[in-house]
Amino acid sequence: MPTLRSQRGFIMALALAVAVVMGLMLMKAGPNVIMEVQRENESELIFRGEAIAAALKVYAAKTGRYPTNLDEVMKLRPRILRQNYKDPMTRDGEWEFITQVQPGASGNTAGLPIVGVRSKSNALGIHRYQNKEDPRDWTFSADQNLLGASAPEDPGKARGLPKAGRGTAAPAPKE
Repeated sequence: MPTLRSQRGFIMALALAVAVVMGLMLMKAGPNVIMEVQRENESELIFRGEAIAAALKVYAAKTGRYPTNLDEVMKLRPRILRQNYKDPMTRDGEWEFITQVQPGASGNTAGLPIVGVRSKSNALGIHRYQNKEDPRDWTFSADQNLLGASAPEDPGKARGLPKAGRGTAAPAPKE
């Protein structure tokens, strides 16, 4: 029987050594996993932000005004946004809205026309987007001429908010 007890102790010591080695390997791989998760979240942020900006642009073209919340965009048929996307960089998923007009002294944007979104995340970025590194500085806007967002390259091609009730005239046929 003494040999059986010594074998049990050896197996226990071997299992403990394997657990320690695995723990050390996980500690080394942990930062890589965290960076990969953040990289994926940033890519998702860019995808979702651009999708929302495009939907806001289409909404304004169809209705002649910008929405006051993202639920209005979801109600438009046919659907122009796949789903009401959440901010992947924050726990609560809430976006910071970029509005067509400056909010009042309170900073409350409720009821103001939304032209874009940005993340509320304070994380340092891995990606570089719009020549900015921090995800909080990335703006996803339907109208690039508002609130300090970058201006279009050719101002002659810039279009403002469509006028309600006005259609665009077709070009005259060439003779």
